[in-house]
Parts: sequence; C-alpha cells; structure tokens
Amino acid sequence: MAEILIADDAAFMRLNLKNILKDDFEITGEAENGQEAVELYQELNPDIVTMDITMPVMDGLEAIKAIKDIDPDAQIVVCSAMGQQKIVIQAIELGAKDFIVKPFKKDRVVESLKKLL
Repeated sequence: MAEILIADDAAFMRLNLKNILKDDFEITGEAENGQEAVELYQELNPDIVTMDITMPVMDGLEAIKAIKDIDPDAQIVVCSAMGQQKIVIQAIELGAKDFIVKPFKKDRVVESLKKLL
C-alpha cells in the first residue's frame, strides 16, 4: 500500500484527507507546516506528499522546492483552495505533479494520487 504524508496547517483538513485516503493508502505522517513536511519527508520517505500551500513557518511552495532538492523524483500533489491558480502554476513549475481543490471530492483525490503510482 502506498504511503502518504499529509501536510496542512489545519487539523480538520488533515483529518478530512485521512478519512478520504485511509481505504486506499497508508498515512505515514502528518505535518502542520512546510518545514515539518520537509523533515518528515526525509525521515519517512513516503510515496506521495499532499501539500497545502498556505502554512506557517515555511509555506507549501518553499517546502516543494526543498523536498525536490532532496529528492528530484518526489511525488507531490498540491491541495489548494479555489482562486489560487497562480500559486498552483508556480507549484507545478517547482515540480508538483497535480493539484486537488478544497473542498475535497473523494473520487478526485483518490484518482489523483493513484495515477502517480
């Protein structure tokens, strides 16, 4: 089963994603900010990272860049709210593979992550 690291500063969003993904994936870690996501990525080496953009300490864009510096093959999916197209484009340019929009739709989230495997 593929291992997922969830990075989002909102506990309820992490819980929401966990509930959506628990049947198809193993949740190996949760990060509350980008710096924590980078540290956990190094420690856990998950198959996929779901990355929120707006987080304290280090935002998602910086975290994507840092993770891609560590592992150019990292599979990162951006989770963002509607209306953040410019930021999503930046994230894709930094190496994110896909993006899922909040509020999450279970089918879309699972499909997005499965196609990375």
